[in-house]
Amino acid sequence: MTDKSEVIRSVFEGLDDAEVTTVSTAAVEKTYPVGTVLCREGNLEQTFYIVVDGLVAVTHRLQDGGTRHLSSRGAGQFFGEMALIERKPRAASVVTTAETTVLEISDQDFNQLLMRNPKVAMSLLRGITANLRNSDQASIADLSRKNTELAKAYADLKAAQEQIVAKEKLEHELDIAARLQQSLLPEVFPNVPGWSFSGRNVPARTIGGDLFDVIPVDDEHVGLLMADVSDKSIHAALFMAVTRSLFIPESRRSLSPRAVATAVHQWLLEVSSDDNMFVTAFYGVLTPATGRLRYVRAGQDRPIWLKHGQAGHIELDANGRFLGMLEELELEEKEVRMDPGDILVMYSDGVPDAVNESNDNYGQERLMELLETHRAGSAKDICDAIFGDVFKFRGDAQAFDDITALVAKADER
Repeated sequence: MTDKSEVIRSVFEGLDDAEVTTVSTAAVEKTYPVGTVLCREGNLEQTFYIVVDGLVAVTHRLQDGGTRHLSSRGAGQFFGEMALIERKPRAASVVTTAETTVLEISDQDFNQLLMRNPKVAMSLLRGITANLRNSDQASIADLSRKNTELAKAYADLKAAQEQIVAKEKLEHELDIAARLQQSLLPEVFPNVPGWSFSGRNVPARTIGGDLFDVIPVDDEHVGLLMADVSDKSIHAALFMAVTRSLFIPESRRSLSPRAVATAVHQWLLEVSSDDNMFVTAFYGVLTPATGRLRYVRAGQDRPIWLKHGQAGHIELDANGRFLGMLEELELEEKEVRMDPGDILVMYSDGVPDAVNESNDNYGQERLMELLETHRAGSAKDICDAIFGDVFKFRGDAQAFDDITALVAKADER
């Protein structure tokens, strides 16, 4: 009998004993003879596989009826994850080329593991990246062999065709990551008596690393979160997902924003293998009944507080450094009290840093003037105004950063 725990540790690095036990419990060990089709292209299947021993081939069906060998997977590697993430038919077939033992995890268990175990999600990310890299290397090697065998004209045509396939594959993978990212951002906000919320995110590319949320903490508190991951890649989108999955449970363990952010920081240090990846964040705990807001600012842009009946604005400042990169972290926790009619505007640096075709910045001053003009509006009106004005200012200029905003307004009584 295979020691499933050791196999799982080799695939999902950094899991503790309890997490290994969780994955091991969900995995079923099976052995298949040579020639067994484990995944069939075009079929809607719901299983994730980890290879314990043996070898499988990943193939794609060609239009002329033949097959193309994409890659091989051996001990310590996995397959079948993309169909579960997309919830679409298999994009390739997988067949055993030797007697092969695998661990099988169902669609339901797979999704629960990703939701409950950030380390599993990060390990899966690293595995997907390695699989993509190996597939690309295999494609390049295959293209080189064909270029040697064929005449130059035919080889040039073939290279162009392969580039189109590679581009479509990359776009497809980016689209998957974009849908995953957007599904994690709130479409409907919690119903909080006396308060209204509105938020929106527009990535600069297909995917981004910004995050906003209004988190129901308990019957008397909600968490306000605005965060930005230091990248715009697939890695950043998944790192953002992990960050959100950490903030939600930690927010319900403590009403101290500093304690919550510090705990998330420690988790990010454990699950991240990229020394250049970090998260800036603003996190506040709001008591809606009294308007009390305790908050920390971990390198994030200062939220803007518009007080009802008063001209001008207040920027919520607090000392603190970004999360998830350097071990030492000190966060200053502050407190304000918002009155009926007050507005809090949280935003990412993509708002003031947006540039137009003349390479001029949108800027902080323009944002303040816009908020002053629209301060009598609803949370949704203000959020829509921010995005409308930034897009109008930017025109046809290229977007270089994600644009994200979250508006909280205390209803007037």
